[in-house]
Amino acid sequence: MSTGSVIAIDFLIAVLAAAGWLGGGAAAAARRRPVALALAAFAVLATVARAVTVTMLARAGWWFAAEKILIAAPLSLTAVVVAGWRLLKARGDIRSAAIALLFAGYADSSALLVTVLHGYPASAGAGLLAVAGVVAATAVSWRLLGPRPSRAVSRTTLAVAVVALVAGTGLAAAPSAAPGVPHQHEQGATPSVGEPTKQFTLTAATATVTVSGQRVAAWAFDGQVPGPELTATVGDVLEVTLRNKDIARGVTLHWHGYDVPNSQDGVPGITQDAVLPGQEFVYRFRADQAGTYWYHTHAVSDIGVKMGLYGVLVVRPAPASGVDRVIAAHTLSSVSLPEPVQEPVAAGTPVRLRLINTDSTTHRYALAGTSFQVAAIDGMDLSQPSTLTGTAISIPAGGRYDLVFTAPATPIALSVDNRVVYATGATAAATSGWPVLDPLSYGAFAAPPWTRYDKEFTLVLDRGLDLRGLLPRYAHTVNGAADPDIPPQVVHLGDTVKFTIVNRSLVVHPWHLHGHHVLVLSRNGKAATGSPLWLDSFDVRPGEVWEVTFKADNPGMWANHCHNLAHAEQGMLLHLMYA
Repeated sequence: MSTGSVIAIDFLIAVLAAAGWLGGGAAAAARRRPVALALAAFAVLATVARAVTVTMLARAGWWFAAEKILIAAPLSLTAVVVAGWRLLKARGDIRSAAIALLFAGYADSSALLVTVLHGYPASAGAGLLAVAGVVAATAVSWRLLGPRPSRAVSRTTLAVAVVALVAGTGLAAAPSAAPGVPHQHEQGATPSVGEPTKQFTLTAATATVTVSGQRVAAWAFDGQVPGPELTATVGDVLEVTLRNKDIARGVTLHWHGYDVPNSQDGVPGITQDAVLPGQEFVYRFRADQAGTYWYHTHAVSDIGVKMGLYGVLVVRPAPASGVDRVIAAHTLSSVSLPEPVQEPVAAGTPVRLRLINTDSTTHRYALAGTSFQVAAIDGMDLSQPSTLTGTAISIPAGGRYDLVFTAPATPIALSVDNRVVYATGATAAATSGWPVLDPLSYGAFAAPPWTRYDKEFTLVLDRGLDLRGLLPRYAHTVNGAADPDIPPQVVHLGDTVKFTIVNRSLVVHPWHLHGHHVLVLSRNGKAATGSPLWLDSFDVRPGEVWEVTFKADNPGMWANHCHNLAHAEQGMLLHLMYA
Protein backbone atom coordinates (compact mmCIF):
# COMPACT_ATOMS: atom_id res chain seq x y z
CA MET A 1 0.00 0.00 0.00
CA SER A 2 1.41 3.40 -0.97
CA THR A 3 1.98 6.13 1.59
CA GLY A 4 -0.50 8.29 -0.31
CA SER A 5 -3.18 5.63 0.22
CA VAL A 6 -2.36 5.45 3.94
CA ILE A 7 -2.69 9.24 4.20
CA ALA A 8 -6.17 9.06 2.69
CA ILE A 9 -7.21 6.08 4.84
CA ASP A 10 -5.90 7.73 8.00
CA PHE A 11 -7.91 10.85 7.22
CA LEU A 12 -11.07 8.80 6.68
CA ILE A 13 -10.56 6.89 9.94
CA ALA A 14 -10.03 10.17 11.81
CA VAL A 15 -13.33 11.48 10.44
CA LEU A 16 -15.12 8.26 11.45
CA ALA A 17 -13.67 8.33 14.97
CA ALA A 18 -14.78 11.92 15.52
CA ALA A 19 -18.20 11.15 14.07
CA GLY A 20 -18.53 8.11 16.34
CA TRP A 21 -17.83 10.10 19.50
CA LEU A 22 -20.08 13.00 18.48
CA GLY A 23 -22.86 10.64 17.43
CA GLY A 24 -22.50 8.76 20.70
CA GLY A 25 -22.75 12.02 22.63
CA ALA A 26 -25.89 13.04 20.76
CA ALA A 27 -27.44 9.60 21.34
CA ALA A 28 -26.56 9.76 25.05
CA ALA A 29 -28.15 13.19 25.33
CA ALA A 30 -31.30 11.68 23.82
CA ARG A 31 -31.07 8.77 26.30
CA ARG A 32 -30.64 6.19 23.55
CA ARG A 33 -28.28 3.96 25.48
CA PRO A 34 -27.75 1.11 22.94
CA VAL A 35 -26.97 3.55 20.14
CA ALA A 36 -24.63 5.61 22.33
CA LEU A 37 -22.72 2.52 23.47
CA ALA A 38 -22.46 1.15 19.92
CA LEU A 39 -21.15 4.44 18.53
CA ALA A 40 -18.68 4.81 21.40
CA ALA A 41 -17.38 1.28 20.76
CA PHE A 42 -17.07 2.12 17.07
CA ALA A 43 -15.10 5.26 17.95
CA VAL A 44 -12.72 3.25 20.14
CA LEU A 45 -12.13 0.76 17.32
CA ALA A 46 -11.52 3.62 14.87
CA THR A 47 -9.03 5.12 17.33
CA VAL A 48 -7.17 1.81 17.51
CA ALA A 49 -7.20 1.56 13.71
CA ARG A 50 -5.82 5.06 13.48
CA ALA A 51 -2.96 4.12 15.77
CA VAL A 52 -2.01 1.58 13.09
CA THR A 53 -2.17 4.06 10.20
CA VAL A 54 -0.24 6.71 12.12
CA THR A 55 2.45 4.13 12.89
CA MET A 56 2.65 3.30 9.18
CA LEU A 57 2.97 6.99 8.32
CA ALA A 58 5.66 7.50 10.95
CA ARG A 59 7.64 4.64 9.41
CA ALA A 60 7.36 6.35 6.01
CA GLY A 61 8.78 9.56 7.47
CA TRP A 62 8.29 11.93 10.39
CA TRP A 63 6.91 14.50 7.96
CA PHE A 64 3.76 12.42 7.47
CA ALA A 65 3.02 11.86 11.18
CA ALA A 66 4.39 14.82 13.16
CA GLU A 67 1.13 16.54 14.16
CA LYS A 68 -0.65 13.20 14.43
CA ILE A 69 1.81 11.98 17.07
CA LEU A 70 2.43 15.25 18.91
CA ILE A 71 -1.12 16.68 18.88
CA ALA A 72 -3.72 14.18 17.66
CA ALA A 73 -2.44 11.21 19.70
CA PRO A 74 -2.60 12.96 23.12
CA LEU A 75 -6.05 14.37 22.31
CA SER A 76 -7.33 10.99 21.13
CA LEU A 77 -5.92 9.20 24.17
CA THR A 78 -7.52 11.77 26.47
CA ALA A 79 -10.80 11.30 24.61
CA VAL A 80 -10.77 7.53 25.15
CA VAL A 81 -9.85 7.83 28.83
CA VAL A 82 -12.43 10.51 29.65
CA ALA A 83 -15.25 8.95 27.64
CA GLY A 84 -14.47 5.41 28.79
CA TRP A 85 -14.28 6.39 32.46
CA ARG A 86 -17.59 8.26 32.26
CA LEU A 87 -19.33 5.41 30.45
CA LEU A 88 -18.24 2.97 33.14
CA LYS A 89 -19.83 5.24 35.77
CA ALA A 90 -23.03 5.80 33.79
CA ARG A 91 -24.76 2.61 34.80
CA GLY A 92 -28.07 4.31 35.21
CA ASP A 93 -28.88 7.35 33.09
CA ILE A 94 -26.70 7.28 29.94
CA ARG A 95 -27.36 11.00 29.59
CA SER A 96 -24.75 11.62 32.28
CA ALA A 97 -22.08 10.43 29.82
CA ALA A 98 -23.17 12.78 27.03
CA ILE A 99 -20.71 15.56 27.89
CA ALA A 100 -17.79 13.13 28.10
CA LEU A 101 -18.66 11.58 24.75
CA LEU A 102 -19.02 14.99 23.14
CA PHE A 103 -15.70 16.03 24.68
CA ALA A 104 -14.10 13.02 22.99
CA GLY A 105 -15.69 14.04 19.70
CA TYR A 106 -14.44 17.59 20.03
CA ALA A 107 -10.95 16.32 20.85
CA ASP A 108 -10.79 14.11 17.76
CA SER A 109 -12.38 16.81 15.58
CA SER A 110 -9.91 19.41 16.81
CA ALA A 111 -6.99 17.09 16.10
CA LEU A 112 -8.37 16.50 12.61
CA LEU A 113 -8.64 20.25 12.02
CA VAL A 114 -4.98 20.63 12.96
CA THR A 115 -4.10 18.30 10.07
CA VAL A 116 -6.50 19.99 7.64
CA LEU A 117 -5.88 23.64 8.53
CA HIS A 118 -2.33 23.61 9.84
CA GLY A 119 -0.52 20.47 8.66
CA TYR A 120 3.26 20.42 8.77
CA PRO A 121 5.19 21.26 10.89
CA ALA A 122 3.53 20.48 14.20
CA SER A 123 3.67 23.52 16.47
CA ALA A 124 2.84 24.55 20.01
CA GLY A 125 0.52 27.20 18.61
CA ALA A 126 -1.55 24.67 16.71
CA GLY A 127 -1.72 22.42 19.76
CA LEU A 128 -2.89 25.24 22.03
CA LEU A 129 -5.54 26.33 19.53
CA ALA A 130 -6.78 22.74 19.39
CA VAL A 131 -7.01 22.65 23.18
CA ALA A 132 -8.85 25.99 23.22
CA GLY A 133 -11.38 24.68 20.74
CA VAL A 134 -11.99 21.50 22.73
CA VAL A 135 -12.41 23.36 26.02
CA ALA A 136 -14.72 26.00 24.54
CA ALA A 137 -16.94 23.48 22.75
CA THR A 138 -17.15 21.27 25.83
CA ALA A 139 -18.02 24.23 28.04
CA VAL A 140 -20.89 25.26 25.76
CA SER A 141 -22.20 21.70 25.62
CA TRP A 142 -21.94 21.41 29.41
CA ARG A 143 -24.04 24.52 29.92
CA LEU A 144 -26.65 23.29 27.44
CA LEU A 145 -26.87 19.61 28.38
CA GLY A 146 -25.28 18.87 31.72
CA PRO A 147 -25.87 19.97 35.27
CA ARG A 148 -24.83 23.57 35.65
CA PRO A 149 -21.10 23.59 36.59
CA SER A 150 -19.94 25.39 39.67
CA ARG A 151 -18.66 28.93 39.40
CA ALA A 152 -15.10 27.75 40.12
CA VAL A 153 -15.27 25.15 37.35
CA SER A 154 -16.75 27.69 34.92
CA ARG A 155 -14.03 30.24 35.65
CA THR A 156 -11.27 27.66 35.39
CA THR A 157 -12.64 26.40 32.08
CA LEU A 158 -12.92 29.92 30.70
CA ALA A 159 -9.38 30.76 31.81
CA VAL A 160 -7.93 27.65 30.19
CA ALA A 161 -9.76 28.35 26.93
CA VAL A 162 -8.71 32.01 26.82
CA VAL A 163 -5.07 31.33 27.67
CA ALA A 164 -4.85 28.54 25.08
CA LEU A 165 -6.58 30.67 22.45
CA VAL A 166 -4.42 33.76 23.00
CA ALA A 167 -1.16 31.83 23.25
CA GLY A 168 -2.00 29.57 20.33
CA THR A 169 -3.09 32.43 18.08
CA GLY A 170 0.07 34.36 18.85
CA LEU A 171 2.33 31.43 18.10
CA ALA A 172 0.47 30.40 14.93
CA ALA A 173 -0.06 33.83 13.39
CA ALA A 174 3.30 35.39 14.15
CA PRO A 175 6.06 32.90 13.34
CA SER A 176 9.49 34.11 12.41
CA ALA A 177 9.06 35.96 9.16
CA ALA A 178 10.88 34.90 6.06
CA PRO A 179 13.90 37.05 5.36
CA GLY A 180 13.54 39.57 2.60
CA VAL A 181 14.40 38.49 -0.93
CA PRO A 182 16.82 41.11 -2.25
CA HIS A 183 16.96 41.44 -6.00
CA GLN A 184 17.58 43.95 -8.69
CA HIS A 185 16.82 43.95 -12.36
CA GLU A 186 17.13 46.40 -15.18
CA GLN A 187 14.42 46.77 -17.79
CA GLY A 188 15.80 45.43 -21.06
CA ALA A 189 19.11 44.19 -19.61
CA THR A 190 20.64 41.45 -21.78
CA PRO A 191 23.78 39.32 -21.36
CA SER A 192 26.72 39.70 -23.70
CA VAL A 193 26.23 36.74 -26.05
CA GLY A 194 27.08 38.35 -29.36
CA GLU A 195 24.96 39.60 -32.20
CA PRO A 196 21.69 37.72 -32.82
CA THR A 197 21.59 35.20 -35.63
CA LYS A 198 17.86 34.52 -35.21
CA GLN A 199 15.33 37.19 -34.38
CA PHE A 200 11.67 36.79 -33.47
CA THR A 201 8.93 39.15 -32.39
CA LEU A 202 5.98 37.92 -30.31
CA THR A 203 2.95 40.13 -29.69
CA ALA A 204 0.66 39.18 -26.83
CA ALA A 205 -2.97 40.19 -27.21
CA THR A 206 -6.52 39.11 -26.54
CA ALA A 207 -7.93 37.13 -29.45
CA THR A 208 -10.67 34.82 -30.59
CA VAL A 209 -9.30 31.59 -32.03
CA THR A 210 -10.94 28.62 -33.71
CA VAL A 211 -10.31 25.27 -32.02
CA SER A 212 -11.96 22.09 -33.30
CA GLY A 213 -14.56 24.21 -35.03
CA GLN A 214 -15.33 26.25 -31.91
CA ARG A 215 -14.71 29.98 -31.49
CA VAL A 216 -12.85 30.44 -28.20
CA ALA A 217 -11.78 33.59 -26.36
CA ALA A 218 -8.04 33.46 -25.70
CA TRP A 219 -4.89 35.37 -24.87
CA ALA A 220 -2.48 34.62 -27.68
CA PHE A 221 0.96 35.28 -29.10
CA ASP A 222 0.59 36.61 -32.66
CA GLY A 223 -3.10 35.71 -32.63
CA GLN A 224 -2.58 31.95 -32.43
CA VAL A 225 -2.67 29.20 -29.79
CA PRO A 226 -0.11 27.85 -29.30
CA GLY A 227 2.15 30.75 -30.20
CA PRO A 228 4.65 30.52 -33.07
CA GLU A 229 7.14 27.66 -32.87
CA LEU A 230 10.60 29.09 -32.26
CA THR A 231 13.42 26.97 -33.69
CA ALA A 232 17.18 27.28 -33.55
CA THR A 233 20.34 25.32 -34.19
CA VAL A 234 23.01 24.94 -31.52
CA GLY A 235 25.27 27.99 -31.74
CA ASP A 236 22.55 30.43 -32.72
CA VAL A 237 22.02 33.59 -30.72
CA LEU A 238 18.31 34.14 -30.23
CA GLU A 239 16.76 37.56 -29.86
CA VAL A 240 13.06 37.56 -29.02
CA THR A 241 11.18 40.84 -28.72
CA LEU A 242 8.04 40.53 -26.60
CA ARG A 243 5.34 43.15 -27.11
CA ASN A 244 2.11 43.49 -25.17
CA LYS A 245 -0.82 44.90 -27.06
CA ASP A 246 -3.65 44.69 -24.53
CA ILE A 247 -3.06 42.06 -21.79
CA ALA A 248 -3.90 44.33 -18.85
CA ARG A 249 -2.20 42.21 -16.19
CA GLY A 250 1.08 42.08 -18.06
CA VAL A 251 3.11 39.33 -19.75
CA THR A 252 6.64 37.93 -19.74
CA LEU A 253 8.42 35.03 -21.44
CA HIS A 254 9.76 32.19 -19.30
CA TRP A 255 11.80 29.64 -21.22
CA HIS A 256 10.58 26.50 -19.49
CA GLY A 257 13.40 23.99 -19.03
CA TYR A 258 15.93 26.10 -20.91
CA ASP A 259 18.61 27.18 -18.47
CA VAL A 260 19.00 30.76 -19.62
CA PRO A 261 20.97 33.42 -17.71
CA ASN A 262 18.94 34.75 -14.79
CA SER A 263 18.18 38.10 -16.43
CA GLN A 264 16.38 36.29 -19.26
CA ASP A 265 14.20 33.99 -17.10
CA GLY A 266 11.04 36.07 -17.33
CA VAL A 267 9.82 36.06 -13.73
CA PRO A 268 8.13 39.39 -12.90
CA GLY A 269 9.33 41.04 -9.73
CA ILE A 270 12.50 38.95 -9.68
CA THR A 271 14.28 39.10 -13.05
CA GLN A 272 12.27 41.83 -14.77
CA ASP A 273 9.11 43.90 -14.58
CA ALA A 274 5.98 42.54 -16.21
CA VAL A 275 5.52 43.93 -19.73
CA LEU A 276 2.38 46.06 -19.60
CA PRO A 277 0.18 47.12 -22.57
CA GLY A 278 2.18 49.24 -24.98
CA GLN A 279 5.54 48.07 -23.61
CA GLU A 280 8.14 45.61 -24.89
CA PHE A 281 11.07 43.59 -23.55
CA VAL A 282 13.94 42.02 -25.49
CA TYR A 283 15.31 38.58 -24.53
CA ARG A 284 18.67 37.45 -25.85
CA PHE A 285 20.51 34.20 -25.16
CA ARG A 286 22.69 31.65 -26.88
CA ALA A 287 21.19 28.37 -28.07
CA ASP A 288 23.78 26.00 -26.66
CA GLN A 289 21.34 23.50 -25.13
CA ALA A 290 19.78 21.17 -27.72
CA GLY A 291 16.38 19.73 -26.91
CA THR A 292 12.63 20.25 -26.62
CA TYR A 293 11.44 23.22 -24.54
CA TRP A 294 8.57 25.64 -24.39
CA TYR A 295 7.87 29.21 -23.45
CA HIS A 296 5.02 30.79 -21.54
CA THR A 297 4.08 33.91 -19.64
CA HIS A 298 5.08 33.98 -15.99
CA ALA A 299 2.93 37.01 -15.20
CA VAL A 300 -0.31 35.77 -13.61
CA SER A 301 0.74 32.49 -15.16
CA ASP A 302 -2.12 30.37 -13.79
CA ILE A 303 -4.50 32.43 -15.94
CA GLY A 304 -2.22 33.45 -18.79
CA VAL A 305 -1.00 29.96 -19.72
CA LYS A 306 -4.47 28.49 -19.42
CA MET A 307 -5.78 31.24 -21.75
CA GLY A 308 -3.14 30.42 -24.38
CA LEU A 309 0.04 32.43 -23.76
CA TYR A 310 2.48 29.62 -24.53
CA GLY A 311 4.48 28.20 -27.41
CA VAL A 312 7.27 25.80 -28.37
CA LEU A 313 11.05 26.27 -28.40
CA VAL A 314 13.11 23.58 -30.19
CA VAL A 315 16.90 23.69 -30.37
CA ARG A 316 18.40 21.10 -32.71
CA PRO A 317 22.05 20.04 -32.93
CA ALA A 318 21.74 20.19 -36.73
CA PRO A 319 18.96 20.79 -39.26
CA ALA A 320 16.17 18.22 -38.85
CA SER A 321 16.21 15.05 -40.94
CA GLY A 322 13.32 12.66 -41.41
CA VAL A 323 10.06 13.56 -39.68
CA ASP A 324 10.37 15.81 -36.62
CA ARG A 325 7.05 16.83 -35.06
CA VAL A 326 6.12 18.74 -31.90
CA ILE A 327 2.92 17.74 -30.11
CA ALA A 328 2.02 20.12 -27.29
CA ALA A 329 -0.94 19.01 -25.19
CA HIS A 330 -3.09 21.81 -23.79
CA THR A 331 -6.64 22.48 -22.67
CA LEU A 332 -8.13 25.75 -23.86
CA SER A 333 -11.62 26.54 -22.52
CA SER A 334 -12.28 22.81 -22.03
CA VAL A 335 -11.21 22.07 -25.62
CA SER A 336 -8.23 19.70 -26.00
CA LEU A 337 -5.25 20.67 -28.14
CA PRO A 338 -3.62 19.87 -30.46
CA GLU A 339 -6.20 19.09 -33.08
CA PRO A 340 -5.69 15.63 -34.65
CA VAL A 341 -3.18 15.46 -37.50
CA GLN A 342 -2.77 12.62 -39.98
CA GLU A 343 0.12 12.50 -42.43
CA PRO A 344 1.57 9.68 -44.52
CA VAL A 345 5.15 8.74 -43.64
CA ALA A 346 7.17 6.42 -45.86
CA ALA A 347 8.35 3.18 -44.28
CA GLY A 348 11.93 3.41 -43.07
CA THR A 349 11.77 7.15 -42.34
CA PRO A 350 13.29 8.18 -38.99
CA VAL A 351 10.65 9.89 -36.84
CA ARG A 352 10.99 12.03 -33.70
CA LEU A 353 7.86 13.03 -31.81
CA ARG A 354 8.47 15.82 -29.30
CA LEU A 355 5.78 15.54 -26.64
CA ILE A 356 5.10 18.56 -24.41
CA ASN A 357 2.61 18.88 -21.58
CA THR A 358 1.70 22.58 -21.24
CA ASP A 359 -1.22 21.96 -18.87
CA SER A 360 -1.08 22.04 -15.08
CA THR A 361 -1.97 18.35 -14.67
CA THR A 362 -0.42 15.08 -15.83
CA HIS A 363 -1.22 13.62 -19.27
CA ARG A 364 -0.92 10.00 -20.42
CA TYR A 365 0.54 9.32 -23.88
CA ALA A 366 0.55 6.07 -25.85
CA LEU A 367 2.19 5.29 -29.20
CA ALA A 368 0.53 2.38 -30.98
CA GLY A 369 1.62 0.51 -34.08
CA THR A 370 5.38 0.58 -33.59
CA SER A 371 8.16 0.03 -31.09
CA PHE A 372 10.01 3.16 -29.98
CA GLN A 373 12.65 4.59 -27.69
CA VAL A 374 12.49 7.54 -25.31
CA ALA A 375 15.52 9.44 -26.56
CA ALA A 376 15.32 12.42 -24.23
CA ILE A 377 13.36 13.72 -21.24
CA ASP A 378 13.12 17.43 -20.44
CA GLY A 379 15.61 18.19 -23.19
CA MET A 380 18.29 15.84 -21.84
CA ASP A 381 19.38 12.77 -23.82
CA LEU A 382 19.09 9.38 -22.09
CA SER A 383 21.86 6.80 -22.02
CA GLN A 384 21.19 3.62 -24.03
CA PRO A 385 17.39 3.77 -23.99
CA SER A 386 15.85 0.36 -24.63
CA THR A 387 13.14 -0.34 -27.16
CA LEU A 388 9.56 -0.21 -25.84
CA THR A 389 6.29 -1.63 -27.06
CA GLY A 390 2.88 -1.59 -25.45
CA THR A 391 4.05 0.99 -22.90
CA ALA A 392 2.40 4.27 -22.06
CA ILE A 393 4.18 7.50 -21.06
CA SER A 394 3.09 9.74 -18.19
CA ILE A 395 4.29 13.34 -18.60
CA PRO A 396 4.00 15.79 -15.70
CA ALA A 397 2.92 19.40 -16.06
CA GLY A 398 5.66 21.22 -17.94
CA GLY A 399 7.51 18.01 -18.89
CA ARG A 400 8.74 16.87 -22.30
CA TYR A 401 9.54 13.42 -23.74
CA ASP A 402 11.15 12.81 -27.15
CA LEU A 403 10.09 9.51 -28.76
CA VAL A 404 12.10 8.16 -31.71
CA PHE A 405 11.40 5.26 -34.06
CA THR A 406 11.65 4.17 -37.65
CA ALA A 407 8.33 4.45 -39.46
CA PRO A 408 6.85 1.00 -40.18
CA ALA A 409 4.90 0.10 -43.29
CA THR A 410 1.71 -0.05 -41.22
CA PRO A 411 -0.03 2.96 -39.60
CA ILE A 412 0.96 4.30 -36.18
CA ALA A 413 -1.05 6.51 -33.85
CA LEU A 414 -0.15 8.68 -30.86
CA SER A 415 -2.87 9.33 -28.32
CA VAL A 416 -3.09 11.71 -25.37
CA ASP A 417 -5.49 10.51 -22.68
CA ASN A 418 -6.96 8.06 -25.23
CA ARG A 419 -7.53 10.81 -27.84
CA VAL A 420 -5.55 10.29 -31.07
CA VAL A 421 -3.60 13.46 -31.91
CA TYR A 422 -1.11 12.20 -34.52
CA ALA A 423 -1.33 9.27 -36.94
CA THR A 424 0.11 8.07 -40.23
CA GLY A 425 -3.06 6.23 -41.17
CA ALA A 426 -6.15 4.61 -39.78
CA THR A 427 -5.50 2.40 -36.74
CA ALA A 428 -7.64 1.21 -33.88
CA ALA A 429 -5.18 -0.14 -31.31
CA ALA A 430 -6.42 -0.24 -27.69
CA THR A 431 -3.89 1.34 -25.33
CA SER A 432 -5.84 2.06 -22.15
CA GLY A 433 -4.54 -1.07 -20.38
CA TRP A 434 -0.87 -0.50 -21.11
CA PRO A 435 1.57 -0.16 -18.19
CA VAL A 436 3.25 3.22 -17.68
CA LEU A 437 7.00 3.62 -18.11
CA ASP A 438 8.98 4.31 -14.94
CA PRO A 439 11.82 6.58 -16.13
CA LEU A 440 13.83 5.95 -12.95
CA SER A 441 14.61 2.42 -14.14
CA TYR A 442 14.90 3.06 -17.90
CA GLY A 443 18.21 3.13 -19.78
CA ALA A 444 21.80 2.46 -18.71
CA PHE A 445 22.77 3.40 -15.16
CA ALA A 446 25.69 5.66 -14.29
CA ALA A 447 26.75 6.72 -10.82
CA PRO A 448 25.96 10.31 -9.76
CA PRO A 449 28.83 12.74 -10.45
CA TRP A 450 29.05 13.61 -6.73
CA THR A 451 28.00 12.03 -3.46
CA ARG A 452 28.80 14.86 -1.06
CA TYR A 453 26.45 17.81 -0.71
CA ASP A 454 27.37 21.31 0.37
CA LYS A 455 23.74 22.26 1.01
CA GLU A 456 20.69 20.13 1.77
CA PHE A 457 17.10 21.38 1.85
CA THR A 458 13.84 19.61 2.69
CA LEU A 459 10.59 20.83 1.15
CA VAL A 460 7.42 19.44 2.75
CA LEU A 461 4.41 20.12 0.51
CA ASP A 462 1.04 20.47 2.19
CA ARG A 463 -2.08 22.60 2.58
CA GLY A 464 -2.84 24.94 5.44
CA LEU A 465 -4.46 28.14 6.62
CA ASP A 466 -2.14 31.05 5.87
CA LEU A 467 -2.68 33.76 8.50
CA ARG A 468 0.16 36.09 7.61
CA GLY A 469 -1.53 38.26 5.00
CA LEU A 470 -4.28 40.81 5.41
CA LEU A 471 -6.89 38.15 4.66
CA PRO A 472 -6.56 34.50 5.70
CA ARG A 473 -6.42 32.02 2.84
CA TYR A 474 -6.30 28.26 2.50
CA ALA A 475 -2.93 27.96 0.79
CA HIS A 476 -0.70 25.33 -0.74
CA THR A 477 2.29 25.44 1.60
CA VAL A 478 5.98 24.54 1.77
CA ASN A 479 7.26 23.72 5.26
CA GLY A 480 4.13 25.28 6.72
CA ALA A 481 4.43 28.65 4.97
CA ALA A 482 3.09 30.16 1.76
CA ASP A 483 4.58 32.62 -0.71
CA PRO A 484 5.86 35.27 0.00
CA ASP A 485 6.68 34.04 3.52
CA ILE A 486 8.71 30.94 2.59
CA PRO A 487 12.39 31.52 3.39
CA PRO A 488 14.60 31.43 0.28
CA GLN A 489 17.10 28.62 -0.21
CA VAL A 490 20.54 30.23 -0.16
CA VAL A 491 23.44 28.60 -2.02
CA HIS A 492 26.90 29.60 -3.20
CA LEU A 493 28.24 29.31 -6.70
CA GLY A 494 29.73 25.83 -7.13
CA ASP A 495 27.76 24.21 -4.31
CA THR A 496 26.41 20.71 -4.78
CA VAL A 497 22.83 20.87 -3.52
CA LYS A 498 20.40 18.16 -2.48
CA PHE A 499 16.63 18.58 -2.25
CA THR A 500 14.35 16.20 -0.37
CA ILE A 501 10.81 16.91 -1.57
CA VAL A 502 7.98 15.39 0.45
CA ASN A 503 4.30 15.45 -0.51
CA ARG A 504 2.03 14.91 2.50
CA SER A 505 -1.01 16.35 0.73
CA LEU A 506 -3.71 14.49 -1.19
CA VAL A 507 -2.92 16.02 -4.62
CA VAL A 508 -0.06 15.76 -7.12
CA HIS A 509 2.54 18.54 -7.15
CA PRO A 510 4.64 18.73 -10.36
CA TRP A 511 7.86 20.36 -9.15
CA HIS A 512 9.86 22.81 -11.27
CA LEU A 513 13.11 24.60 -10.44
CA HIS A 514 14.04 27.42 -12.78
CA GLY A 515 17.51 27.77 -14.25
CA HIS A 516 18.71 24.25 -13.43
CA HIS A 517 18.07 20.60 -14.18
CA VAL A 518 18.13 18.27 -11.19
CA LEU A 519 19.47 14.72 -11.13
CA VAL A 520 17.06 12.22 -9.58
CA LEU A 521 18.71 10.22 -6.78
CA SER A 522 15.76 8.28 -5.37
CA ARG A 523 12.01 8.07 -4.97
CA ASN A 524 10.48 6.73 -1.75
CA GLY A 525 13.89 5.55 -0.58
CA LYS A 526 14.53 3.48 -3.71
CA ALA A 527 17.55 4.63 -5.69
CA ALA A 528 17.21 5.42 -9.39
CA THR A 529 18.66 2.55 -11.44
CA GLY A 530 18.24 3.75 -15.01
CA SER A 531 19.91 6.37 -17.16
CA PRO A 532 20.93 9.52 -15.27
CA LEU A 533 17.66 11.41 -15.16
CA TRP A 534 18.13 15.17 -15.36
CA LEU A 535 14.73 16.77 -15.02
CA ASP A 536 13.22 20.22 -14.71
CA SER A 537 9.65 19.00 -14.09
CA PHE A 538 8.59 15.92 -12.12
CA ASP A 539 5.42 14.74 -10.40
CA VAL A 540 5.62 14.36 -6.63
CA ARG A 541 2.54 12.26 -5.94
CA PRO A 542 0.73 12.05 -2.58
CA GLY A 543 2.94 10.33 -0.02
CA GLU A 544 6.05 10.38 -2.22
CA VAL A 545 9.53 11.46 -1.17
CA TRP A 546 11.96 12.47 -3.92
CA GLU A 547 15.67 13.12 -3.50
CA VAL A 548 17.31 15.15 -6.25
CA THR A 549 20.61 16.98 -6.62
CA PHE A 550 22.16 19.66 -8.82
CA LYS A 551 25.22 21.85 -9.15
CA ALA A 552 24.72 25.53 -8.32
CA ASP A 553 26.26 26.83 -11.55
CA ASN A 554 23.79 29.46 -12.79
CA PRO A 555 23.87 32.50 -10.47
CA GLY A 556 20.81 34.57 -9.75
CA MET A 557 17.45 34.49 -8.04
CA TRP A 558 15.36 31.56 -9.28
CA ALA A 559 11.73 30.55 -8.81
CA ASN A 560 11.23 27.07 -7.34
CA HIS A 561 7.59 26.06 -7.42
CA CYS A 562 4.78 23.67 -8.14
CA HIS A 563 3.94 23.75 -11.85
CA ASN A 564 0.30 23.21 -11.24
CA LEU A 565 0.20 26.95 -11.73
CA ALA A 566 -2.91 27.42 -9.60
CA HIS A 567 -1.01 25.84 -6.69
CA ALA A 568 1.90 28.25 -7.22
CA GLU A 569 -0.52 31.18 -7.26
CA GLN A 570 -2.01 29.87 -4.01
CA GLY A 571 1.31 29.90 -2.18
CA MET A 572 3.48 27.00 -3.34
CA LEU A 573 6.37 29.09 -4.64
CA LEU A 574 9.74 29.95 -3.11
CA HIS A 575 13.13 31.08 -4.39
CA LEU A 576 16.62 29.68 -4.78
CA MET A 577 19.09 32.49 -4.15
CA TYR A 578 22.83 32.62 -4.77
CA ALA A 579 24.67 34.35 -1.92
